[in-house]
Amino acid sequence: MIFQHAHEIITDDIFVRLDELVPGSESFLKIEGWNPAGSIKLKSAVGMIEDAERRGLLWAGGRIIESSSGSLGIALAIVAAGKGYRFTCVTDPNISPQSLALIRALGADVIQVDRRDANGGFLGTRIARIQRELAADPKLIWLNQYANPSNPDAHARSTATSILRHIGRVDQLFVGAGTTGTLMGCIRHFRAFSPTTKIVAVDTAGSVTFGHPPGPRHIPGLGTSRRPELCRPEAVDEVVLVPEADAIRMCRRLAAERGLPVGGSTGSVVAAVERSAALIPPGSRVVALSPDTADRYIHTVYDDEWVARTYGPETLSRIHGGDTCPVPA
Repeated sequence: MIFQHAHEIITDDIFVRLDELVPGSESFLKIEGWNPAGSIKLKSAVGMIEDAERRGLLWAGGRIIESSSGSLGIALAIVAAGKGYRFTCVTDPNISPQSLALIRALGADVIQVDRRDANGGFLGTRIARIQRELAADPKLIWLNQYANPSNPDAHARSTATSILRHIGRVDQLFVGAGTTGTLMGCIRHFRAFSPTTKIVAVDTAGSVTFGHPPGPRHIPGLGTSRRPELCRPEAVDEVVLVPEADAIRMCRRLAAERGLPVGGSTGSVVAAVERSAALIPPGSRVVALSPDTADRYIHTVYDDEWVARTYGPETLSRIHGGDTCPVPA
């Protein structure tokens, strides 16, 4: 295949069977990270930028600003470089050094906030900084992934459509929840074309997206300290909370046992399938979305020293021992 620009290389038809996760059923992991951006966020980035172009908000030399803990920032930097836009990424201390370096290498500017918001995260602080930047420069365009309908639109058109086209019947679909763009786009498409599919939202313990109490979170990707405007909790059939330690354990297991290096968000989604396995009826067909890959998590999720320093030696011991970590009350 020959492409004009890197952001056009979006893979949407790769699945890996993981039937051992749900004994007696078929389980498929939809791989979304084998593109130049390394994550599912490339679809969101292309969708939001092209929507802004159609509406006359962006033209040659335009300037974009967005909040991101890593993956969308990389994706937007790739699209902006290909289309000739200036991009400023507002991020926080949870971004991995690899993601930060890559965003800068792609020509983007970076603003890194370090003050926590009212729920102990950084999202509120990042958005407040964007508001100040917009006030100082009215020509800046904030794509606002948390409220922009073109974010879920991209996944209704591509991600969800691809699942039904390639897998056919889907009894349960597990989708990670960050901005909830992927989740809401999948819900819209499945409710229209496969209404019996059970949609399970996977969130990280400490996230407030679905009304759970806030708590510390260290792995970028899933979870928020402020419910995104896109999110409609009533549209979800079930929410599974996954502690970050379980996500780490699953990441390492997939790498060691299946040769499948995945990122923290994927670890959470697959861990949620494993947690739910006993309640899934035999003969079911289960699909889980893998939004990211391992490269930008090598010095965090896959690093024993970082895990012990961040969560404590007891958590590291449980991860190595394979014990499931309890979800905080």
